[in-house]
Amino acid sequence: MSAEFLPGNQVHLLVSGVAYFPALIAAIDAAVHEIHLETYIFADDATGRSVATALARAAQRGVTVRLLVDGFGAREFAAGTGQALAAEGVELLVYRPELTRWKLRRHRLRRMHRKLAVIDGRIAFVGGINIIDDFDDGASPAPRFDYAVRIEGPLVAEIHAAMRHLWRLVRWARFGRRTPAWTPEPSLPCGTTWAAFLIRDNLGHRHDIENAYLAAIAAARKEILIANAFFIPGRRFREALLAAAQRGVTIDLVFQGHAEYRLIRYATQTLYADFLAAGIRIHEYRPAFLHAKVAVIDDLWATVGSSNIDPFSLLLAREANVFIRDAAFAGALRQSLHQAIADDCDTFQPGAPPHHPWWVWVRNRLAYALVRLALSLSGYGMRYAGKEPRP
Repeated sequence: MSAEFLPGNQVHLLVSGVAYFPALIAAIDAAVHEIHLETYIFADDATGRSVATALARAAQRGVTVRLLVDGFGAREFAAGTGQALAAEGVELLVYRPELTRWKLRRHRLRRMHRKLAVIDGRIAFVGGINIIDDFDDGASPAPRFDYAVRIEGPLVAEIHAAMRHLWRLVRWARFGRRTPAWTPEPSLPCGTTWAAFLIRDNLGHRHDIENAYLAAIAAARKEILIANAFFIPGRRFREALLAAAQRGVTIDLVFQGHAEYRLIRYATQTLYADFLAAGIRIHEYRPAFLHAKVAVIDDLWATVGSSNIDPFSLLLAREANVFIRDAAFAGALRQSLHQAIADDCDTFQPGAPPHHPWWVWVRNRLAYALVRLALSLSGYGMRYAGKEPRP
């Protein structure tokens, strides 16, 4: 399915939790009818308790509050904060609950990785920010670097419909009772931004987000700027980037330097040689965890969402991204990313790959092989990775 861009939206960029959580809580506190919230992680920390308290306040004043969390990312939530919220009247569902941590199942990697909220069918939030404190790392004084957007306008109805659909599916799988649905008034145009909303699932939307990226990369003429926390693209994505570089497009890739999951970072580093040889610049963000999943292409196209460019996001998880055609928005996101590159990144310039000891090469290749093994156990390995990157 191609991205269907709708006109008449207002889309505001929110940089990291310092901007996102106050905006989300303010919208929750202003809710009158209904709140839908989806998150992969809902932590029991200061940020999580602030959001939970706002949800409880809304439920107490009669607002329908529906909260969907992932059974792996928020595996401790239902028995703790979730139980307390349920007692306050919040409707809580868990996507694929983890019954045991030790049992290996083929479908265990199929997670609900979306980070979405819709308030009164009028305001939506889409991005990569979990309900977790920006400073939970503990090893760095800097906050986690991530993005979300606040949306008003006609696109909100599509986001709302997608959230309601998944809620009904999970409720049906848990034999939950059906609660009355509130129907909001259609959102009228309130801005000038064209935007589209795409999801990834295992039914009719398997490749929607990846295909939207690929179409934009194929059409790029000047610049591709991608910041992604976990970057292990498949063959089609790698070849699209290399083809863009060959036709003269300037490409900057921003990855984690402060590694959240070392296995993924080492696997990503196996790709550096091909990219650098093709003239692509690589930047590693150092101050804290980079958790962003965003891109800007040329002067108009941008995306913000939950989807990494790795097999777990693009083949297994439920994801959601908003795609934007707006010069002002693309410019603001580009400026934010270039500021991070200038101030907070180590840069690998195109040309010869960085020189590492032999054991680093072995470590990276082993990490890549382990990721491929995990993917093959899920049944998708050969379909995704294709041609190996060169050493």
